[in-house]
Amino acid sequence: MQSSMTFSSIVALFSAMVVLACIPSVSVLAVSTRSATSGFIHGVFTTIGIVVGDIIFIIIAIWGLSLLAETMGSLFVLIKYLGGAYLILLGIRLCTSKSKNVETQEVVKSSLISSFLTGLLITLGDQKATLFYLGFFPAFVDISKISYFDTGIIITITTVAVGGVKLGYAFMADRARLLISSKITKGINIAAGCVMIAVGVFLVTKA
Repeated sequence: MQSSMTFSSIVALFSAMVVLACIPSVSVLAVSTRSATSGFIHGVFTTIGIVVGDIIFIIIAIWGLSLLAETMGSLFVLIKYLGGAYLILLGIRLCTSKSKNVETQEVVKSSLISSFLTGLLITLGDQKATLFYLGFFPAFVDISKISYFDTGIIITITTVAVGGVKLGYAFMADRARLLISSKITKGINIAAGCVMIAVGVFLVTKA
């Protein structure tokens, strides 16, 4: 089965997803808290919930974009520019944001299903996620030619990249019980912001 994605675009997408997944956020807080207070396995199930939520948004974004590309024709270029501008704005906001120490709070011990639902609902509760993916994926794949195989590749990349990073946070919270310092947070924010700005610029200038 042939893919419209090149090896370089796959590597670029994976790298970008890893960097963006490292951003200290509500999902990172949830994973760290569950792992630190209830054990690593709860961090794992919270991570699974987050990944499942991301996959749902990815499917909506990809096939929604594919339908728009077929029905809108040249007007689809407008969406590409709006998506690129949105990513650049997010990148600038990340680079200029003030860093804060992430603090965990004690939580009542709960079931693994509860941890899974925590990650899933946190992700699904982010209404900006679909808009983010609408602007993000066209920089790496030709939406008008995307196939089920390409979708499988993107889902696999997301699972490994996002899941791997969140599990890393869960492991650190469980073993070391250490919190992310403000300096590290600021560095990660700047790195992630630069990635989003670069992707946004590439999307806007891409032929």
